[in-house]
Amino acid sequence: MSTRREPYFTPATFRFLRALKRNNRREWFHAHKEQYEEHVRRPALRLISDLAAPLQKISPQLVASPRAVGGSLFRIHRDTRFSSDKQPYKTHVGMSFYHAATKATARGSLGTAALGRLDAPVLYLHLEPGACFTGGGIWHPQPETLKRLRDFLIDNPRSWKKATRDRAFTRVFELGGETLSRPPRGYDPGHELIVDLKRKDFIASAALGDADLLRPELVKLLMQRFQLMRPMLDWLCASLDLEF
Repeated sequence: MSTRREPYFTPATFRFLRALKRNNRREWFHAHKEQYEEHVRRPALRLISDLAAPLQKISPQLVASPRAVGGSLFRIHRDTRFSSDKQPYKTHVGMSFYHAATKATARGSLGTAALGRLDAPVLYLHLEPGACFTGGGIWHPQPETLKRLRDFLIDNPRSWKKATRDRAFTRVFELGGETLSRPPRGYDPGHELIVDLKRKDFIASAALGDADLLRPELVKLLMQRFQLMRPMLDWLCASLDLEF
């Protein structure tokens, strides 16, 4: 890990993202690309590099890849092919720390990685003015993965509750994502964990203040958060027969 004490991000990082939101056009971005490189992309890649070794202490399966393309940092360009919103750029920064069994090139917006039809849990950092957060889990799993998660929950309710109801976890993180309006077919509507069985995403998140991202001790702060997610990620890996 780097011993440098200067912060990764600065107020200029947030100024750039706010300006991009006001001027989400290719011409503007190209004219300000060096600001993006200096204040967003390069510090994000440095942070990812500095997180690689600490994340191994949580699990040797977690990958923080500082590759400029296809690594942990998501592209700033939006995929507008199937969207009515044709704005070309994201106005946030996303970083995903993914399971070694997956490929970084096939991740969803919360960092869910897939190799073929394999889903695996990840940790995630989201940087956006006024809406920064960290989190992790499995976002939008494939139907067969979702069934495995639900069946494992039925068979292992105590370990799920231990992973997600612990006071240290719930003080910081909140389970979220999409849920079904009705119990999934084939599952007991009266089950004690029916709220969890209705989940379509198995994720948790915790807000961060903009000022948190400007701290020189950002790696330490993130590792404190990520350590709290370790039991949940371990449980998710166990449900999918993945090493953790």
